[in-house]
Amino acid sequence: MAKNQLHSFQNELSEWYNDVILKAELADYAPVKGCMVIRPYGYAIWEGIQNFMNTLIKEHGVQNAYFPLFIPMHFLNKEKEHVEGFAPELAIVTHGGGEKLPEELAVRPTSETIMYEMYSKWTKSWRDLPVLINQWCNVVRWEKRTYMFLRTSEFLWQEGHCAHLTHQESLDIVLWAMNLYQQTYNQLLGLYGIAGYKSNTEKFAGAGKSITFEMLMPNGKSLQSCTSHDLGQNFSKSFNWTVQDQNGQNVYPWQNSWGLSTRSIGGLIMAHGDDNGLKLPPNIAPIQVVIVPIPGHQDALELAKKIKDTLSLFRVELDLDDTQTAGFKFNKWELKGVPLRIEIGSRDVASNSVVIYRRDTGEKMTVAVAEVATNVQSLLANIQANLFENHKKFTQDHTLKIDNYDQFKQAMDTTRGFLSAHWCEDPECEAAIKTETKATTRCLPLDAKEESGTCVRCGKPSTHRWLFGLSY
Repeated sequence: MAKNQLHSFQNELSEWYNDVILKAELADYAPVKGCMVIRPYGYAIWEGIQNFMNTLIKEHGVQNAYFPLFIPMHFLNKEKEHVEGFAPELAIVTHGGGEKLPEELAVRPTSETIMYEMYSKWTKSWRDLPVLINQWCNVVRWEKRTYMFLRTSEFLWQEGHCAHLTHQESLDIVLWAMNLYQQTYNQLLGLYGIAGYKSNTEKFAGAGKSITFEMLMPNGKSLQSCTSHDLGQNFSKSFNWTVQDQNGQNVYPWQNSWGLSTRSIGGLIMAHGDDNGLKLPPNIAPIQVVIVPIPGHQDALELAKKIKDTLSLFRVELDLDDTQTAGFKFNKWELKGVPLRIEIGSRDVASNSVVIYRRDTGEKMTVAVAEVATNVQSLLANIQANLFENHKKFTQDHTLKIDNYDQFKQAMDTTRGFLSAHWCEDPECEAAIKTETKATTRCLPLDAKEESGTCVRCGKPSTHRWLFGLSY
């Protein structure tokens, strides 16, 4: 395979995915097995996600803070379900400073325990609530099967952890956080998905209920893209953390946690792409417009600089590398997914126009120099909307209503996608479906209507259709 040639997006998606990450310089494999190095182009995407979300997080009164990477093991052991859920993935520090530690330390898999230990220290009265804190950090979950961005032993994320006097206040934050994530995916990343409740088997360890945002990838697999959890009073009771309410009674605070990670970049890469590489939505693209004057055309270079000055409202790159051919540059910027490319040669200068190329559709158009800025603005908005609508249509076209188990198994063996089917909500039946078809319960959509039916597998009564799919 040639240096810049990619595997087929449609037929070799897994190989294409790894290729495009490496060749578009988003990330690289780290010397530590299961870890990756996020390169500047990839990290710029993460910064864009942080900037978008931080605005909404702070508008809601949530503040950013930072808590330690190391967590005493007895903290994790306080909540039984929590520690059992994370035990297989823990990285544990046993020595420090050349000596064996008096207590082993877990390298942060998630921060509920250490954060709530501090919250219990800071809150004594109902007046000290709510506690609304988020942190941007890294976490370690020792994965056996890794996949850049989608599943690595160390990854970056934000984790919000809030504490409230009442359950309803906490539930309001759980739903607000999921709405925050939907805005991020829809408006920033141009991605469509389904928000819904996880089954009791699939929910977060230590949660009462978990809400997920499930996205469908081009190979028909489902990607859990973020989660928001109602933790009830599980952790406050485990930590014996109480505050006095307005009546002077000791009560346990209600908690929630919510997180979105660099896995979001994996979904972005996979959902928007083709045989030529990435297709980045303009709102998240580190470079929205690249200007390529044809090498050797001096008059084109001068015009390119003037046009760049007129596009100061956008993220613009002027490619002045004269060691590469125009064709090589065009391929390079297509691979990187830059939404718009402006081409300028001597003939364009003579006609006082430029050629604008759309990465999402492959269309080229000739635009008068005086109209470039106006066209760029409208084209970027159109590309953003087009990529979202394409992913939405793909998801809806591959969401199948299934009413019998033979259809269910056939779909999982062929097209996959989201399978909407009645399920009795029995964990044993859920486990059997997974064993027999590899499909897992993805979620019960938040807007699911109650309807009487029978379980697709066992025939027992069912009140809702759940979404099933093959998980990453």
